[in-house]
Amino acid sequence: MKLPNGPQSPALVQMLQWIFRPMPFMEDCAQRYGDIFTLQLNPSIVFVSNPQALQQILTSDTKEFAAPSDWNTVFEPMLGKNSVITVSGEVHRRQRQLLMPPFHGDRMRTYGEVINKVTEEVISQWQIDKPFCVRSAMQIITMRVIMQAVFGLYEGPRAQELEEVLAVMLNETSPLRVVELYFPALRLDFGPKSSWGRFLRRKERVHQLLNEEIQERRDNPDPSRTDILSLLIAARDETGVAMTDEELRDELMTLLTAGHETTATALTWALYWIHKSPSVQEKLLKELDSLGDNPDTSSIFKSPYLNAVCCEALRIYPVGMLTFPRVVKTPVALCGHDLEPGTVVLGSIYLTHQREDLYPQHQEFKPERFLERQFSPYEFLPFGGGARRCIGMAFAQFEMKVVLAKILSSWELALVDHRDVRPQRRGLVTGPNRSIQMVVKKQHQLPSRTLESSTL
Repeated sequence: MKLPNGPQSPALVQMLQWIFRPMPFMEDCAQRYGDIFTLQLNPSIVFVSNPQALQQILTSDTKEFAAPSDWNTVFEPMLGKNSVITVSGEVHRRQRQLLMPPFHGDRMRTYGEVINKVTEEVISQWQIDKPFCVRSAMQIITMRVIMQAVFGLYEGPRAQELEEVLAVMLNETSPLRVVELYFPALRLDFGPKSSWGRFLRRKERVHQLLNEEIQERRDNPDPSRTDILSLLIAARDETGVAMTDEELRDELMTLLTAGHETTATALTWALYWIHKSPSVQEKLLKELDSLGDNPDTSSIFKSPYLNAVCCEALRIYPVGMLTFPRVVKTPVALCGHDLEPGTVVLGSIYLTHQREDLYPQHQEFKPERFLERQFSPYEFLPFGGGARRCIGMAFAQFEMKVVLAKILSSWELALVDHRDVRPQRRGLVTGPNRSIQMVVKKQHQLPSRTLESSTL
């Protein structure tokens, strides 16, 4: 089977490049081979960054292309076998339908109150002239937000331990952990001091805590509760069947990990770029000021420049580098290449977002590009696309805007270090290649606001 051109180096060398320097590796290949190329990653995988080809792939789910879970097994150790990410076909469709209602637009009002309250609690601890790590602060905010959204008013020893153990698990992104995920043969448990042994014991404890919570909710049903866990326990599919305890546990793992880590990274990049670009900061503060002293979350969500800033932060260094894999079902032509059934195809979100023809001066942070034109879902796709587009997309965008509005309206911040920060691999996603430190200069001249909520 003739595949598009790609590097001729040995497969192991390509795999190591993919693990340790994925973005420069993709950039080198795109420069050399163009919009479509093949990497030998056991098996051969075709990478695509052409928007027309991405449209063909992502709108042909179930026709020319399938989105099977077999190729998502790298997520299984963390999320389990029943996660919406690791199942496929009819099971995947069922899980998505059960998971969608809690993320519907009309539920954002409650989430807005939670996001605002949590952000206020965290940033009230900041001290003038005392540097802090932006990513750590954003992780605290997003973890508490997702914990409260998933479990409701969630306090006490179980919540605290769950938050702590999850935070430790998610911060373990050493190269060894990534190698273990890509090479299953290396997942060896040599006891609690070994890398994989530590991971397994932490995961076991998280599962235990989640199982206890699920059991407690089942034993004490409360129809008045509207948190995500309560909604999922009450949810029924088309045949009237509820989710099992194992399905609930794995979906909670997915929401707690994917709904926390990725948004924290996106917020970190947004704050970095806002404070590295004085003109962006000035325009954004002017827009927030124009909303008045007590803007509701609907006004914030609809603020054009704030939206553009968030989109540009998600564009320039997307947290997810790739779409989920697709597999060719029937012979198909893609970017002038004939692909046979069984070929594995990945959309490169990172390369698409770096295209000079779509985003002139793509290495510059320019929110205005999102005001000047509207990009299609195949040109701008930070949350993936097609049948496997991120369920929490609206929630994440909403959270980014409310958190940023609250922080910028409350404090005047400055970067401690203006050196450039670049993206690098963090586990299965990306993040800054060094700690971004900021310092509080003073309470902002804008009034510190308590955001009112309204439906979106």
